[in-house]
Amino acid sequence: MPARTWVPPGPFDLHRTLGVLQRGPGDPAFAVRDGELWRACRTPQGPGTLRIAARPAAGEVEAEAWGPGADWLLESLPELLGESDDPAQLTARHRLVHEARRRHPGVRLARTGLVLESLIPSVLEQKVTSDEAYRAWRLLLQRHGEPAPGPWERMRVMPDPRGWALIPSWEWHRAGVDAKRSAAILRAVRAARRMEEAARMDLADATRRLMAIPGIGPWTAAETLQRTLGAPDAITVGDLHLPKIIGYALTGRRGTTDEEMLELLAPYEGQRHRAARLILLSGRTPPRRAPRFPVGDIARL
Repeated sequence: MPARTWVPPGPFDLHRTLGVLQRGPGDPAFAVRDGELWRACRTPQGPGTLRIAARPAAGEVEAEAWGPGADWLLESLPELLGESDDPAQLTARHRLVHEARRRHPGVRLARTGLVLESLIPSVLEQKVTSDEAYRAWRLLLQRHGEPAPGPWERMRVMPDPRGWALIPSWEWHRAGVDAKRSAAILRAVRAARRMEEAARMDLADATRRLMAIPGIGPWTAAETLQRTLGAPDAITVGDLHLPKIIGYALTGRRGTTDEEMLELLAPYEGQRHRAARLILLSGRTPPRRAPRFPVGDIARL
């Protein structure tokens, strides 16, 4: 069981930095126990489980890892925790952004270095509610993933590309995943090597690489590369809620479009995703007027 420690280069909030990797409550590949974060994933060296704990009194983070991917996980730990990220690159142009950064100085952008790990759940989240997508991810990993190395038996590692390709159509249906999304995932895993190469590209090239797969558009590419690359400018376009939240937080107006959101975030060019993260952390959201979007279940059809 190899281990290592890491000393953050400044204020550091472990849970807010890595929380974006969790795909809903009950995610079989991500867990929090006694304040420690546990992450199970498929690395280039094979499955691995990582336990991460912040030790503020010592000014460091400690980690342990299990499985064939343990050494890879520990070697990439500083990148995962945002060592190469530079929050100071953002200059606050709005009081709300300034206050959010002051209240959350330890938020860094995680960089996983893994593409399919973020791409597949992002495809699952296309055009459905979060609850539907989280359920699909949970069921697919429970049925078709493998037990994660290490001491926590309930955790699962997602299938390898061949494992995803072998999932029968009725299992996708049972998980509530329609044919359009499952087909996009199958096309991506058949090009797994090409997809993973995007982890070593700049944002523009990586976006083009992902979007070469039919069924992967700007929304899915941005959601993936925010996590894979820790890309500070990978702003999500095409989201149902984000433009409305950004617009309301910065102007007090409702009904902001993608185009208007991009205009509002133009002063943060190069840091638009980071600015959006801070705005979301401010908690300023438009009051709900309509009922929550109903949850569908194609598995019942």
